[in-house]
Parts: sequence; structure tokens; C-alpha cells
Amino acid sequence: MTLRKVAGAAAFAALALSSTSSFALTEISWWHAMTDATAERLEKMAADFNASQSDYKVVPVFKGNYTETMTGAVAAFRAKKQPHIVQVFEVGTASMMAAKGAVYPVEQLMKDAGVEFDKSDYLPAVLSYYQSTSGQQLSLPFNSSSPVLWYNKEAFEKAGVEAVPATWNEMKSASEKLVAAGYKCGFSVGWQSWSLIENYSAWHNLPTGTKENGFAGFDTELTIANPAVINHIGKLASWSKDNLFLYAGRRGDGLPTFTNAECGMYINSSAYYGSIKAQAKFEFGQSMLPLDTAVADKPQNSIIGGATLWVLTGHETEEYKGVAKFLKFLSQPELQAWWSQETGYVPITKAAYALSEKQGFYEKNPGTDTAIKQLSLNEPTANSRGLRYGNFVQIRDVINEELEAIWSGTKTSEEGMKAAQERGNKLLRKFERVSGR
Repeated sequence: MTLRKVAGAAAFAALALSSTSSFALTEISWWHAMTDATAERLEKMAADFNASQSDYKVVPVFKGNYTETMTGAVAAFRAKKQPHIVQVFEVGTASMMAAKGAVYPVEQLMKDAGVEFDKSDYLPAVLSYYQSTSGQQLSLPFNSSSPVLWYNKEAFEKAGVEAVPATWNEMKSASEKLVAAGYKCGFSVGWQSWSLIENYSAWHNLPTGTKENGFAGFDTELTIANPAVINHIGKLASWSKDNLFLYAGRRGDGLPTFTNAECGMYINSSAYYGSIKAQAKFEFGQSMLPLDTAVADKPQNSIIGGATLWVLTGHETEEYKGVAKFLKFLSQPELQAWWSQETGYVPITKAAYALSEKQGFYEKNPGTDTAIKQLSLNEPTANSRGLRYGNFVQIRDVINEELEAIWSGTKTSEEGMKAAQERGNKLLRKFERVSGR
């Protein structure tokens, strides 16, 4: 090869390297806790964003369950190896707020990046859960859900249950008929603290704690050992003796009892729609949570579960511009409508809800808008807005332990709930001390 050819090849290589460097994509890391089909849909959204532009590349990374993902992100921040975005479940809100200097509030991020962010576009019941006391949006709602009553239509017909239970008394009557018809149990539940205590309280406009359930200050105290909750849990414990109610695990462990047609009803997240649709070999439906008529004349509203997307500090300005564009991309009505229809999560914007309606999804799939109706049933009160407790991941574990003691008969409902409240309050005081609040 001649000297001229060598020089030409070197120049071409340098030009190619320069061209590649100038067009290198800015990577945005996104830690999440989604699994199975839901994770596939999450990854599709990231891939669609990546294909829609040529400046940024969102890289989704599964980091374990919700607790593992949140604690991992906090640890990574301390080690200065934090992701740009982390998915955190609703009970981690107070912990994220207390992580000093770690959070880049979404509303501020969008403003700094010059990306439009109109809070009026989002569903109020979903948005308000993740706002500061001044009303600033801290994180972006992503996968929001609410517990609903799932029921087996074929089981109802076989057992002679003519109407979907609207009250807890009707739940008992329907369960008795289901058990008499040969079913293993009347109903089971998932995420029992969320379903049977947190949402039971909101649905009946009862506080779970002082200081507006923690929204008005971290010096809150739990009030879950109140007569209404004690009586409710005690009633379920007595029903379990006749298999009207079956305890099948703390999280979603009870799903097979429903999809395998062992129990005729199941109280758990609306986000189980995709799993139930894939696993159940029978026609099913979903309805609103039962009302305890001894406590309230009408329901208030349910509260959300699921998670939001939090942005962490410590990255470059150009990277945050990409984060802002991605969050805007995720809020598109078409994408949100698709996400909601596929998973059972609530669409986070009014436009996405309207689009699903226009597309006829709710008409073709009756009951799939139940969670939205529950969340929007009434203007949220201080009791039904949600909850914001420090160390609530650990407090839920305490509640689970005490509920299990009640279900097994080793403690009465009153003993268990009082113990849960006392132990929970100790964890609240610990959080208050550690966070310096």
C-alpha cells in the first residue's frame, strides 16, 4: 500500500470515528420492578421511544421487586452510581422524600428542560398522591391501580349467586353459596394490608393515621386499631373457619385460588387483569369494593397502589433533557390507553381514559373501568387521599405478621390490630429521628 493510500485510510478512519462520536446516543438508565408480560410491555415502550428519535437511548434494567428496586437505587445514589429514573411503589413515597438531595422533582425537571407539563392533563386522584405539601409534583405516575372485586361468572351461576356483592354482608351470603356449591372458598385477597385495611379505611372515609394520614407531617401516628377495622378483621377471621374467606399469602399469592376456580371471588389490584385474562378458563368480571354498611351509608373513594417514576439527581443537563422527553413520551394518550388496556393499570391522563372510551374498550370489556370509577367516585378527603408514612415498607410487614396471627387464631382481632398499631408507631418515630424531621 502506498503512503498516500495509508494516509487516506487513516483519514477515513478518523472521519468515521469522529462521525460516530458526534452521533453517539445519550443513554438514560431506568430501573424497574416489572416482571413477565408487564415487563415486556415496559420494554416495548422504551424501545418505541428509542426508535422515535436519534439523540437518546433509554435502557430499562430489572432490579428485583419493589422493595429491592427502591433500596438498591438509594444505595446506588450514595455510591454515586444511581440510575436516571427509578420505579418506586407508592408506600416508598415518604422514604424518597426523605432522601436528602437525591430527588429531582419531575415538575422542576420538566420546567428546566423546557418540556411541557400540564398537571391538569392527569387524573387528580393519581397525581395528588405524589405531590409535596406545596403542591409540586415529585414523581410521574406510571403504573397506578386500585383493588377491585374480581368474580367468576360461571361460579356465580353454578352457586345461584344472582348479583355481584355490593356489601360485606352480601359477600358473606355469596361465599356461603359458593362453598355449598363445592368451591374451596368464597374469596381470597391479595396485598392484604392495602386491600383490607388501607383501602377499607379510605372506602369508608376513615383515617389510618393522624396528620391527614401523614400528608401533613412525618410526626403522624397510626390509628388502624379503631373499632371499625377491628370488627372488620374479626369478622373475616370468623368467616375463615368456614372457608368463606381464605388467606392465601401477603402479595399476589392468592391469584391461583381464583384463576384455578377454587374461590369464586378475589379482591386484589385491577392490574391483575392481564394475568387473569391469560390464566382463567372461565368468564370473569370485576366490580367495586364491598361496603360495610355498619360503618358508612355510601363509599368515599379507593386509593391507588402501583408505582411512579422518580428522577434522581447527579447527572448531566443534557441527559435530563432526554429524561424529560421520555416522561413526556410516556404520557401520550395513545401510549397510556394501550398500556392501560393491556395491563389493567389506570391510564394516568384524562385524554387516555377518553381515548379508551372512544375506542370502545370499556364497552367491549365491561368492568375494566372499575378502578377509575372507584378512584374518581368522590373528591378525596384527608382520610381518602392516600397515605404517606415513613418506614411503611417495614410497617406493612408488621401489619402482615399481625394479620397472620389473627387468621391463625393465635391472636384476637383486637390484640393483633393493637399490636400492629403499636409496633408501627415505633417505626414511624424511628423514621422521624433518622430523617431529621
